[in-house]
Amino acid sequence: MSKSSRAILQVCYGYQSPFTDCARQYARLFRDTPYKVVTVQLKDDRDEEAARKMGSDEVIFLGYQRSEIRNLKLKAIRDIRRIAATQDFAFCIAHRHQSIYTALFGTDLMVIGVNHAFHEYRRFCRRLYTNAFRKRLRLLGISDAVRDSIRAALPAWPHSHIETLYNRIDVAAAQADLLPREAARARLGLPEQGWIVGNAGRLHPDKDHPTLIRAFAAALPSLPPGSLLAIMGSGLLENTLQALAGELGIRESVRFLGQVDEGRRYFKAFDVFALSSDREPFGMVLLEALAAHLPVVCSDCGGGREVVEGIGDLFPFGDVDALARILVRLSQWRETEDYARKAQAHLQQKFSDEAAAEAFWRLPMLEQYKPC
Repeated sequence: MSKSSRAILQVCYGYQSPFTDCARQYARLFRDTPYKVVTVQLKDDRDEEAARKMGSDEVIFLGYQRSEIRNLKLKAIRDIRRIAATQDFAFCIAHRHQSIYTALFGTDLMVIGVNHAFHEYRRFCRRLYTNAFRKRLRLLGISDAVRDSIRAALPAWPHSHIETLYNRIDVAAAQADLLPREAARARLGLPEQGWIVGNAGRLHPDKDHPTLIRAFAAALPSLPPGSLLAIMGSGLLENTLQALAGELGIRESVRFLGQVDEGRRYFKAFDVFALSSDREPFGMVLLEALAAHLPVVCSDCGGGREVVEGIGDLFPFGDVDALARILVRLSQWRETEDYARKAQAHLQQKFSDEAAAEAFWRLPMLEQYKPC
């Protein structure tokens, strides 16, 4: 079979948010190349809309339950082996450790493992199988922070075998989906007037919403009248966070919006976007906020720093006073065409599909697979 008919096997654990778009991001790397992309979803039943969004030439849903792809994953390995035998695959891209494990045992291909979280290789068993397959395994982190955590866990590996490929967005598509400010506020039940700090993410300890709420409370007396903090997302901490807002006397100034489908479409409802996370591997919401040309604020830790540096504001993790000062300063800021151009250039140069494709094909691990 000629190289022009070769394929790329992409193995994903599931397509729950944000992994449908992760599959799209990697399928997009092969646009305008001789390769076709076959994406396999280990978990979840077939969903035509999810398949469309993945942007692949073919999508296969194996439909396993979570319990069936724990531990040895023998059935999934057999299925991947069967699929791998159907076409001339050049190499495999696998997301998260379950998929990496399955791809390594189910194929003889070189596997590029994409790591979306910190500390994936702290467990001895993961280091064991990873090292056993090191001749045909290469690893990517979605930020330098994730990459460095992998390198620390696998110190014997050459650095060229553990690299960074940033998450990214389809900038034009993301901006085309944005609702205008008035419509976005109406859909979210927010007032037409007033200065609004936005946030989006699970209500989970890693997101450190208490720092954000305390900083907003500290800043509120110096903010424009009617200012609000609007938080998209759901989770076990919702009642605790609502109670904190009440204790601080700002319950009416904090809106918990719950889970909002396609929340990024509503980001123009906000005047500023703030992320206070502790262990943020990357921070896709920061890219989505920049696509809406919002000023962004992020805690100076994890992968978020790499997104914000050079375009937004950073504050020391957990520093309520520093964040409050930034919010007060930004409340006096007004969007300018100059900032919009800078935000657009920042996205295009570092975090667009086009920038990722250029970076991907420059990786030493891809040298033998570069399309002619």
